[in-house]
Amino acid sequence: MSGVEGFNALRSVSGELDGGPLRIGLLNAKSLLAVVVRVACSLIFAGIFYTGWMAVAIGAFKRGIDSVVVEVVVWLCAPVVTGAGFAVGVEFFQLLSGAGRSKFVDIYKWSLIGCAVGAGAVFPFGPMLIVFGMLVLGTASVTLREFVRMKRA
Repeated sequence: MSGVEGFNALRSVSGELDGGPLRIGLLNAKSLLAVVVRVACSLIFAGIFYTGWMAVAIGAFKRGIDSVVVEVVVWLCAPVVTGAGFAVGVEFFQLLSGAGRSKFVDIYKWSLIGCAVGAGAVFPFGPMLIVFGMLVLGTASVTLREFVRMKRA
């Protein structure tokens, strides 16, 4: 294969290189960057929301609330609050960028599932470790949602 044939094969795989968008599979570089920034923004907001939840939880535990029901409710709220943080982060990015708006519930259900599975997987090793499971699987679920959304568009 000559150099020209190789270049033409590259153009057919990656998209037009003569000023058009560089395509990586179904994604162009600009939309891929938007996904990375959107997911990073959602991760930042999830961390903020988790920190807020942790402040409330520590306050509740320091007050000497020994009720098992209260303790269960507090721990069950962690994935709910963190998942909301992921969803708010995506919405915040869409608001700032002027991108098309998604329904909050559509974003939230993906992040809630990721956070709940992450918390459930790590909880047996210690409840304070759930933050790692929630942030990793929450980020993965938001990323998956973004790619599914882009493929549908």
